Amino acid sequence: MRAAVCVRAGGPDVLEIRELPVPAVRDGWSLVRVMGAGVNRSELRTRQGHSPNVIFPRVLGIECVGIVAASTDPMLPEGTTVAAVMGEMGREFDGGYAEYALLPNSLLMPVTTALPWDVLAALPETYLTAQGSLDTLGVVPGGRLLIRGGTSSVGMAAASIASGYGVETAATTRRRGKIGALTAAGVDHVFIDDGDSLAASVYAVWPAGPDHVLDLVGANTAVDSLHLVRRGGTVCVSGSLSGWAIPEFEPIAMIPSGSKLTAFHSDDVKGAAGTTVLQRVVRAVEAGVYRPNVDHVFGLDDIVAAHRYMENNEATGKVVVLP
Repeated sequence: MRAAVCVRAGGPDVLEIRELPVPAVRDGWSLVRVMGAGVNRSELRTRQGHSPNVIFPRVLGIECVGIVAASTDPMLPEGTTVAAVMGEMGREFDGGYAEYALLPNSLLMPVTTALPWDVLAALPETYLTAQGSLDTLGVVPGGRLLIRGGTSSVGMAAASIASGYGVETAATTRRRGKIGALTAAGVDHVFIDDGDSLAASVYAVWPAGPDHVLDLVGANTAVDSLHLVRRGGTVCVSGSLSGWAIPEFEPIAMIPSGSKLTAFHSDDVKGAAGTTVLQRVVRAVEAGVYRPNVDHVFGLDDIVAAHRYMENNEATGKVVVLP
């Protein structure tokens, strides 16, 4: 089989297309013929050497969709359409950047759908993270939501879901050329994030601040988000576009009294925990309620270009690879 192998830590060129043996099925694991895989920031960080537990060479890819080719689970017979996310895919064991992936049965989520593979591949990690983040925030109809990192795949998905809820939504982008894409995703207010505080822009729309902030930028903006959210509101950090850690974080000094800081990790919705949610998302996409934004589809042979495209922040929405 063909696979994109990360041979060592480094730039996009450390990803090499190689011929590897199709993995042998073993107890508790099933072989999936990969039909599509989303490209995620965490894979860029692993490739760059920021995942210390990863041993190279490694086939990256924290998610994939495909068809069960050989099964050791009677509940997942051959021919079943499945999705998988997280659970150390592409880190502890080889992931979705390949024609076949050997995956733990516990990670496989059966899906019934007629969606094309590129659209289905754009959903698992992105929409499960977006839905989980909104649930963690406690977003309800009539609320006010600010999404920082709005043109990321999770940001676009969260905007789509929130719009369906009847939530008044604002989102940030660093590029004026992406305003239209956010508006099309259901965003009511778009703020240009030029690196300074958004306070003037946000308070002009919501004088008391938003009820909720979904912060996908993370390290560089979380503290500012805590001062933007209304007193008693909640900030949920679900992304790391600016890195993993907040330097010199002082909770008592930096979290306004009564405001809340939380987080969501997509590993919480892997396997059975995410199956029902993912099927609901698929149905909503099929019905036109959610509008997934597939920005670009690359072939497996173009995985280097896909990583470079994402690393240069060119994407507005999801980048997908089809083997």
